[in-house]
Amino acid sequence: MEFIEPTMLVALALVAFTAGFIDAVAGGGGMLTVPALLSIGLPPHIALGTNKLAATFASSTAAFTYYKKKLFKPECWGRAFVATLIGATIGTLVVDAISTEWLEKVLPLVILAAAIYTIWHKTPNANNNATPQPCPTLHKKQYMQGLTLGFYDGVAGPGTGAFWTVSSMALYRLNILLASGLAKAMNFTSNFTSLVTFAILGHIDWVLGLTMGVCLMAGAFVGAHSAIRFGAKFIRPVFVTVVSVLAIKLAYEAWFVNL
Repeated sequence: MEFIEPTMLVALALVAFTAGFIDAVAGGGGMLTVPALLSIGLPPHIALGTNKLAATFASSTAAFTYYKKKLFKPECWGRAFVATLIGATIGTLVVDAISTEWLEKVLPLVILAAAIYTIWHKTPNANNNATPQPCPTLHKKQYMQGLTLGFYDGVAGPGTGAFWTVSSMALYRLNILLASGLAKAMNFTSNFTSLVTFAILGHIDWVLGLTMGVCLMAGAFVGAHSAIRFGAKFIRPVFVTVVSVLAIKLAYEAWFVNL
């Protein structure tokens, strides 16, 4: 890696902290870190691999925080873990073999739909933090969700956490706090899986990735605790704002930049 000026490192650190906070609360932090990495001249495949290294720090911190606060039960989501791991592995391996042009144009519509769903969907009681019981009743829905979102995270990645949150609220009738806890755990699974694959391919700037990872981890720590402390009243507006901005940004880049 070429020498990076101290002011640029400070800017990257601030971006990483902000992205970690946003990702822990609503998902979508990668929409800040990937452009930042590209802006300093990293090739796209190195930027994606480096971002996965940094993102793994954030998602692991957020996932552990939700687990520690008893807002996520790993024993209920074993099939989702396995399906997500398989989906992310396949997605990362085939990312260079498919055209993503169609994905760039459809993605903004999907993300905007997620925001609209969250605004109008009546979520379960935010004060009821009990996972639906018994756990086995949730198993049939986990395979497709894990494979689909794991594959998407391996191929592209932006908004994966937000998609996990929305789909979990719809499929399992979880409130947004529990859905966020599940999203962070599964996002960590797909991030780590993609990270291993990128590492094998040699597409990671380790120094920069670790530096940003520490800042992402700090942001994720603050974000996760803020979400848990203030609950749905805090998460919902942040979530809707993030996914709306994400949709507008992606739509502009996909439809208008090259006109």
